[in-house]
Amino acid sequence: MQPTVNLSRKSKPLYMQIKSIVKDRILHGVYPLGSIIPSEPQLESEFGVSKITVRNAVSELVQEGYLEKGSGKGTKVIRNTSTSKLSKQKRFTEVLVEGGHRIRKELLIAEVVVNEPGTLPHALFGDQAYRIERLYHLNDEPYIYYMHYLTMRAGGIELSDLTSQSLYDMLEEHEVAPEKFRDEFEVTLAPAYVEQRLGVAAGTPLLKRSRYSYDGAGHLIEYSEGLYHTALHSYVVNYDV
Repeated sequence: MQPTVNLSRKSKPLYMQIKSIVKDRILHGVYPLGSIIPSEPQLESEFGVSKITVRNAVSELVQEGYLEKGSGKGTKVIRNTSTSKLSKQKRFTEVLVEGGHRIRKELLIAEVVVNEPGTLPHALFGDQAYRIERLYHLNDEPYIYYMHYLTMRAGGIELSDLTSQSLYDMLEEHEVAPEKFRDEFEVTLAPAYVEQRLGVAAGTPLLKRSRYSYDGAGHLIEYSEGLYHTALHSYVVNYDV
């Protein structure tokens, strides 16, 4: 039996939270293209909400073209790519899901931190920032370790929502979404605790992606570092020309 998911009673409406969770599962291959998602009674039980709440969430995903309802046949996934305004290029997770892979996100830490003077987070964000650590699993194997720092201008966000929702989708909902990125890549050795999280041997070289995300006015919103266990899968970027 699927464990009950605890929804925030202080965040956005419950049906919107369920919509975000189901959409995120579609985009990360938990509900693959062409599959039938759990029935409305199953979703009611999982989220501990009423029938109308689940029905509203599913209806919005149908309207947005992710799902299709069939009489007596269940609700089918018919699209698994996002329509985010963030970028014309596909997100890396979309590339993986299109290749038949499944992505599972694990939230490790989500907190407000005091940045130490002399550190990069302090230089970028000042005295305080949101810090988020997450681990992405590729087909149930640890694959990417992420460390994010967010500006305090993203105030009011529910960090616990990151267990089930895309970070960039959440920022977009709070009208602080990035509009441009700068990515830097290098091969590096990871700290011992990251090696343990990824299940790699000590001294294993990993691909590191450092990302700077800016709003339309050029203000920095997010700085993140991702460490990729590329022995599992190469880092892929697809561009539309």
